Amino acid sequence: MRRADRLFQIVQYLRGGRLVTAAQLAEKLEVTPRTIYRDVADLIGSGVPIEGEAGVGYLMRDGYDLPPLMFTSDEIVALVAGARLLRAFGGAKMAASAEEALVKINAVLPDTARARSEAVQVHAINAEEMTPELRNRIDQIEAAVNAQLLLHMAYADEDQRPSQRVVRPLGLWFWGKVWTLVSWCELRQDFRMFRIDRIQTLQEGDRFKPRPGQTLRDFYRRDACWDD
Repeated sequence: MRRADRLFQIVQYLRGGRLVTAAQLAEKLEVTPRTIYRDVADLIGSGVPIEGEAGVGYLMRDGYDLPPLMFTSDEIVALVAGARLLRAFGGAKMAASAEEALVKINAVLPDTARARSEAVQVHAINAEEMTPELRNRIDQIEAAVNAQLLLHMAYADEDQRPSQRVVRPLGLWFWGKVWTLVSWCELRQDFRMFRIDRIQTLQEGDRFKPRPGQTLRDFYRRDACWDD
């Protein structure tokens, strides 16, 4: 869980004026009590009316609510356009989540900002290449990047030459119509980029730990090769 999400959840658990201990919050959010102490201290420092102390418990005065989201006109255009691009070219879960996020944002926008959101005339047309299989593969790779899972794949290069690869997935790049996987290739012992639409089979493997010289930061420091 991202820290921003955890702070939001802490506020939700403290609603209603009930005394909640750090241990209870830690159990619900699957973190340590020490993490809860730091989070609550930061919330108090930002103006959230939480009362209590470590070892006793916390409560929040009635009537407090999170401030409404406020975006500039340009930010609204960017959010709407980005959601529509993901809906057209992203993974299946990405597209659905982007659409749902936009619905939630629109629900809390003031009337004038909501009208600007609904008036955005930036659209993306779904390409025939974005098949359900490809969309699901994008989601699968994104999940593997996030969980740091090795990927075992059968791959065919531009000349249709097949190969079996084991890679450490580092990120996804979108090139207008083509998605590529940025990875550390165990076969080549170097960074490689693979076109997602040329992956024939894909299976998750064990978790891996980042190694010096094999991270995305290292990739950015040097020129990378394609799928040779």
